[in-house]
This record gives sequence, structure tokens and C-alpha cells, in this order.
Amino acid sequence: MNQSVGKALDILELLKKQASQTPLALKTIADHLSMPKPTAYRILQTLESRGFVTKDKPSDTAVYYRLGLKLLELGTIVSEQLELRSVALPFMTDLRDSINEIVHLVIRDQFEGVYIEKVEGEQPLRLHTKIGKRSPLHLGSGPKLLLAMQEDSFIDEYIKALNQNNLWDYHLMNKQEILGELRSINGQGYAISKGEQDPETIGLSYPIYDHTGAVLAALTVSGPAIRFFGERGQSIQKQTDRTAQRISEVLGYRKVDPS
Repeated sequence: MNQSVGKALDILELLKKQASQTPLALKTIADHLSMPKPTAYRILQTLESRGFVTKDKPSDTAVYYRLGLKLLELGTIVSEQLELRSVALPFMTDLRDSINEIVHLVIRDQFEGVYIEKVEGEQPLRLHTKIGKRSPLHLGSGPKLLLAMQEDSFIDEYIKALNQNNLWDYHLMNKQEILGELRSINGQGYAISKGEQDPETIGLSYPIYDHTGAVLAALTVSGPAIRFFGERGQSIQKQTDRTAQRISEVLGYRKVDPS
């Protein structure tokens, strides 16, 4: 581990232990961690600038440090993700039992989709996905759905990053193609991918909403393309849509009647 990162984490751990007591002075922090005061001060300044530490200054000579609100923000995100997984998993299992295909749960982390849950089907198929896998947002039905639901400014930033880092591939070769597909996804309310992560497979994704109406995740089913056509394909689509709605409802989402 990087030494500076380790020392910053040591400071946060110390402040966590003292959270129910009085805030700590610079000297106390440095002495407790056997750290030079200039080093402790420099790290505290960085942590304060990022919101991880808050500085209290009751007088001109007294300065104390405590945990900042940025940690509450991060903790809330982690809590929401844990709640999402625990809420979604029984529904994902029921969907898998009904359609006998692989079911994924995907969230967005900056410019990537992250697979945070997976329920395997009994069909003889293994996809190159696992819990924790990351994918660019323009690849796969789940990540693409999450990208399509973002603000235009975010999409512009994402495409700019693709251009700067030369991350285009044979699936989506230019800006106009990706914008056209994102518009289609937004209009129809779901995303489909064909062979983008695994050859001869289809991915189908519907949005999961939180209590504010924001898109929290994508519910994705995947399998061989041959099993996603005709009446069976229509049934899979309806069941996936309904399952995503049910998870959203448990998370507090209420669809607004446009009338």
C-alpha cells in the first residue's frame, strides 16, 4: 500500500475510534500514530479539502479534527448498494427459476458498469461475467441502459473520454451511432445487446428505480440469442420488465400517472 494512503487511513481510523468523544488536536493525532506533526498536518489538510475531515476552531490557538460528511455520503452509497442487493436477490432468483437464464444486477460507477449480483441459470452456458466485473458503459445491455438514463452532459463527457482514450470498438464506432442507440433505449425504456460481451448471446435490461425516481441499477438477463426469439423471447422480456418494476416498488418507487 502507498505509505501516504496508509497514513491517511490510519488518521481516519483514529478519528473513527474517537468519534463519540471530543475531536482530536493535531499533536494528539501525531503522537498517537507516531507520525511527524508536519506529515500529519499535510495529510489532514488534504482530507479536509476533500471533505473527509472537518476542522473545528473554537479559538485562534485551538484546532481540532473530526470525521467529515463525505464519509456519510460514501456510507450512504454503500448502504444503498447493500440494500439493493438484498432486496433484488429473491426477485432475481424467482426470475431465473421462471426463465432459466442468467440474471445480473448492474450499477454505474463513474464511466463503468459494475456487476454486483449474479444468479446462474441451469442451461449449459457460462458467460464472461462475475460479481465485481466492470464494463465500459457503451458495452452490454445493462451498462448501456445506465448510460442512456444519464443527463446529456454526462453522456457528452463519456463520449469525450472515449475519444481521448481511443476506446471505441467494432460495436459502436462513432458518436452518432452511440447517441442514436441511447435515444432508442430512452424511448423504449429498455436495452438489448447482441454479442457485445459474449459471442452469439443476447442481453436484455430494464431499469430499477429508487424512491426518488432515479435509475439505481439495471436488471439484466442473458443467454444464447437463439433462446430469445419468438414467444419465449416475448415472455422473457415481459417477466424481466415486471421483475424490475417489483424491485423498484420495494425500494419505494411509485410510478407517476401522466394523466
